[in-house]
Formats: sequence, structure tokens, C-alpha cells
Amino acid sequence: MNRPPAIALLGLGEAGAEIARDLVAAGADVRGYDPRMAPPPGVLPRPDEAAAVAGADLVLSVNSAADAPVALRNALPGLRPGTVWADLNTAAPSVKRGLAEAVAGRDVPVADVALLATVPGKGLRTPMLVSGDGARRYAQVLAGFGVTVDLLDGPPGAAISRKLLRSVFWKGMAAAVVEAMEGAEAAGVADWLRSDIGAELDRFAAADVDAFVAGSRRHARRRAAEMGAAAEQLRDLGVPARVAAAARDQLAALAEGPAGPTG
Repeated sequence: MNRPPAIALLGLGEAGAEIARDLVAAGADVRGYDPRMAPPPGVLPRPDEAAAVAGADLVLSVNSAADAPVALRNALPGLRPGTVWADLNTAAPSVKRGLAEAVAGRDVPVADVALLATVPGKGLRTPMLVSGDGARRYAQVLAGFGVTVDLLDGPPGAAISRKLLRSVFWKGMAAAVVEAMEGAEAAGVADWLRSDIGAELDRFAAADVDAFVAGSRRHARRRAAEMGAAAEQLRDLGVPARVAAAARDQLAALAEGPAGPTG
């Protein structure tokens, strides 16, 4: 009888613990290490990173962007050739490339895994985009537990680059909504603005992406002045104008650039 793949989890916080529990429930041989958290039931505890990865077929590094290089460095003494190192942290592409450079010549393929949704509540069902020379093997191992991942041709860093570019929009939009609603609360018009924002979001379509870019460039000077006024209003209301001021500055830069007409 073939043994199940041995999977090491480095980082057993909210995301790592949920992924570990799903793997255990699916029948995986899971061992784990976290300096601050005890492993969930079914995960074999290990005293450090090197011990956790010893004999593993796949390592899932789910700690943090800052801890990712440290975890790999500490694990190196226990890594055997052929083990896939999968980094699931939301780190800059340069960090992912650095991980691959750290194991160059060791026959340790690296999978850059971009988690495209929050893990709590989804676990192994979290959408994943994977690149790097370990991507295909990562997908094969998880497929044995009913998990589907999207493969992306390219080196480590390619997958996380797409996630972070998308984050500029999603997290930026969320920040703008938070700031606008704080201002609306202070001005006593929160219900109106909430309804207005909802109606605007409902009507968005893919074509609006190009319209946003073209319109911002075409009307940069006028819109910069408008966002300057919006930032001033927020300050008068006692609300820090971080997003409004950033939008004003971006539009002002577009107005001064070669592609920034003054309309």
C-alpha cells in the first residue's frame, strides 16, 4: 500500500492551522512547527523547522512574509533533495525569488503559491495560483486530496505578483470606502453615501477599467483639484484624508506627465 505524502506545515496560525486540519481530515501525513502555536489535533509536533521538514515530500510555509526567509534558512539542514518548498505567504516577488536562490543547486523545487481569498472558512478550498519549478508537483500532491490549483507558467514571484497587483485595487478600494464612510458619518450622510456606493458598485463592468484609466489621464488636472477639495473637507470634518490626498497627488502627477491633458 502506498504511503500518503508527508507534508510539513511551518506556521500554524489561523491560516496554517486550518490548512493543516483539512489535510489531516483528507488522510495526509502532516507534521508541523510553530514557535508560538501548538499544532491542531492530528498534526505531529516537531521541535523546529529542520525536524518538521525532515522526510517531507512537500513543505508548506504559512507563517508571514517577514518569517518566510528565516523559516527556510532554519529548515535547510533537514531538507532532502526532491522536497518541494511551497511558500504560501503574501510576500513581495523579490522575496519569493530569494527563496528560490537560497535553495539553488539543492534539488529543492520552489512553488510560489498565491492564496486568492481569505483562508478561514475555506481551508484547502481557498483558490490558489501557483508558479515556479515546484508548481506542478505541488498541484499533483494536493490533487491527491481533492484540491485543484491554477498553474501559472513562470518563476517564483509570478503568482504573487498577480495577487499583489489585484490587491492594489481591492485593498485600495476598501481603504477609499472606509475613508469616505468616515467622512459621511461625520457629515451625517452615511446612509445616503452607503446607498450611493452600493449602486455604483452594482453597475461596474469590465469596460469601466479602461474608462477609469483614460478618464483619469484626460481630466487629471480638474480631478486633482476636486480631490484636493475633498481632502480639505475631510480634514474640516476631523477625518484624516489619507486616500483622498493620495488620489489628489496621483492625479496631479498625471496632469504634469506627458499623458496628462489638462481637460
